[in-house]
Amino acid sequence: MKLLKLVPDDTNIKFLKWRMPFYVVSLILIAASWGLVFNNGLNYGVDFAGGQEIRASFQEGEVAPVSEIRSTLTSIEGVGDPVVQRFGAEHEISIRVKLPPEAEGNKEFADQLTREITEALRTAHPEVRIDGVDSVSGKVSGEFRQTALYALLAAMAAISVYIWIRFEWQFGVGALFALFHDVSLTLGMFALFQLEFSLQIIAAILAIIGYSLNDTIVIYDRIRENLKKYRKMPIPELLDLSVNETLARTVMTSLTLLVALVPLLFFGPASLFGLTAAITLGIFVGTYSSVYMAAPILIWLGVDSHSFVPQESEADRQEKIARGEA
Repeated sequence: MKLLKLVPDDTNIKFLKWRMPFYVVSLILIAASWGLVFNNGLNYGVDFAGGQEIRASFQEGEVAPVSEIRSTLTSIEGVGDPVVQRFGAEHEISIRVKLPPEAEGNKEFADQLTREITEALRTAHPEVRIDGVDSVSGKVSGEFRQTALYALLAAMAAISVYIWIRFEWQFGVGALFALFHDVSLTLGMFALFQLEFSLQIIAAILAIIGYSLNDTIVIYDRIRENLKKYRKMPIPELLDLSVNETLARTVMTSLTLLVALVPLLFFGPASLFGLTAAITLGIFVGTYSSVYMAAPILIWLGVDSHSFVPQESEADRQEKIARGEA
């Protein structure tokens, strides 16, 4: 029985032919993503914003009256400007309320505010059902944000150092730029669609970094082997050869992950939607960046056929002359 092959063994796609247009598009997307982050901001969950989060749902099939609920809650003293939005299905909502500074560390105040909100909801909408309540203080949420940022920066720095040591410094720079590209586009998606940004999403970004790194290292390892094998081959052709030789593995890995992620994205629980959406996007941008970001940048960073050839020292040359081999 002949095995099914999604990618033929003899592919010869000229990936590097379009490196300049793709680099321009990628730089534009990175700039647009950070523009969205700074302009729109991220829709922080209670983990990062602090305050109270109340999840409620109405009868199945009924659309939650978001604007009415927002008006009802605004009249409650201490609520301020609540964030009310649909959470999953149209009959499910999430209410986030930021606690005032004087309520910091005051559990009784937070509990009292939660009771007032739930009572107001039940009075205005008797059919409402309270599904859960979460509370995070402003101090703790600030620590969460800081720790999450440190985790991302530490992961990217450690990865760059590892690749620098294993290969050459140019490869470390290439991997770091590819990871920056992937993280930027993921943050841009969350800023554009205002999906909730919580600790789950930090876990998703770390997973994206791991996947992108894995794909990049496979390609880099093949590039290193081919640099030793084909000393006279032009670098763009050698990079194309290396990417084509690892293409079957890249496609199969991505498709295997998508087979599990896509059903979860469309039919999974609403609480996992942001996590699944981030990783699904990460599969595409991680694969793309390994081919069109991490590989082409090696050309501009000066990688050539001598990068992995041991350099002959002056002592070695003198010894060869003494033996009459030079």
